[in-house]
Amino acid sequence: MARGSSGFVAGLTAAAIAAVGFLAYQASASVPDSLGKPRVKTSPKPTVPKAPEDKKNVPAALPGDSGTGERVVYALGDDRVWLVGADGKVRRTFEVTPGTVDPAPGTYQVTSKRPSGTGSDGVQVEHIVVFTLQPAVIGFSAAIDGSTSAPDASKKLGGIRESRADGTALWEFTKDGEKVVVVP
Repeated sequence: MARGSSGFVAGLTAAAIAAVGFLAYQASASVPDSLGKPRVKTSPKPTVPKAPEDKKNVPAALPGDSGTGERVVYALGDDRVWLVGADGKVRRTFEVTPGTVDPAPGTYQVTSKRPSGTGSDGVQVEHIVVFTLQPAVIGFSAAIDGSTSAPDASKKLGGIRESRADGTALWEFTKDGEKVVVVP
């Protein structure tokens, strides 16, 4: 190759480098800001996984003025029942759907238990645990069809509904004469 041709090659090389540089500049000008900046690598901070808050499954604290010893505690304001052992420890707690008539706060005793029957609303129920007859027949029961919907507000109904599983637990926990403490 002649000397003149090496100048030509050098010129082509310089032009190619300039063209590549120009194209690189154009490409970098159209890159989003988040992609064009170097990232600083950091170690992730250790985290304690949190369970999603599910208020239905959060155990509620046993009301303070609910007596002592083995008992069933029913909180009118929380629509919740606690089954409390003789040692004062909660064995189970669950939400209930109250009837349209509430018992007055106080201490009662289980007066009767029936394995099944018809509720005052006409629904077939099981595990009926009655603890007062004033101001209406008031007790716990579970609808056989599993429903726990709010009762007809136009009727005087004392049935306190629970799920079938909770109804079974309350049925097995109580005996005639068992203490039932109703708190506001």
